[in-house]
Amino acid sequence: MEKSHYYCSTINILGVNVHYEVYEKNPSKPTMVLIHGFLSSSFCYRKIIPLLENEFKIIAIDLPPFGKTEKSTRFVHSYRNMAKLVIELIQCLQIKKAYIVGHSMGGQVSLIAAKERPDLFEKVVLLCSSGYMKRVHPSLILGSYIPYFYLGIKHWLASQGVLKNLYNVVYDRSLIDQEMMDGYLEPFHDDRIFRALNRMIRDHEGDLLPEELKKIEQPSLLIWGNEDKVVPVHIGKRLKNDLPNSSFFSFKNTGHLVPEERPEHVSDMIFEFCHAN
Repeated sequence: MEKSHYYCSTINILGVNVHYEVYEKNPSKPTMVLIHGFLSSSFCYRKIIPLLENEFKIIAIDLPPFGKTEKSTRFVHSYRNMAKLVIELIQCLQIKKAYIVGHSMGGQVSLIAAKERPDLFEKVVLLCSSGYMKRVHPSLILGSYIPYFYLGIKHWLASQGVLKNLYNVVYDRSLIDQEMMDGYLEPFHDDRIFRALNRMIRDHEGDLLPEELKKIEQPSLLIWGNEDKVVPVHIGKRLKNDLPNSSFFSFKNTGHLVPEERPEHVSDMIFEFCHAN
């Protein structure tokens, strides 16, 4: 069996140390960039990477402050700044063209990157992408300036617990095992993440408006779970209407974590979409 060429690295972009992973079996294959969602990391793509790495050079990025990327309170944690970070990282790797895949919050980051650089990102895949969310309530933004407010965030997340959070994002709970729980919990062992999340409350500017979405002309594939409780399927259908060159598909008996729940189907659809003329 052919051995995968894999490496991970850290690069300083916009003043923050960004962790990324590269899977490359064949240098001639097109590049695919994977962007994870809120409270997640590139770990969420662990099941689809082995299914796609034969046909693509894959770059999986941990957005700040998640995964193995630095948990910085200096970085501006807005979607636009995250998209800028993705663009600069891809340019640093001397990539001229790429497909971009975004799950949940990562979908918004991917859409902004695609909107800003249509020459760089030629197709977009959205997996249960967030959409139409407004900026957080002013009282919460004000609260984020209170000393030790981050401890409240930590307490809230701890009270939810990793198992309860996973129950909320998968339809088939039998998929949840110790490896999955450990993988999603690992970044939260570093207390600095809660200070960075506190900063993120201030910086989050809300999702793209319909008039902005209508300007994104690249082909877009939208994949959803019918039982998604985090970003309901009607959001996907609305995005389909606002993105001018898009197609939509949803899976029955599937929740929010489609890369974990339907890896084979999702990988097949991504492959066919990216290779279509």
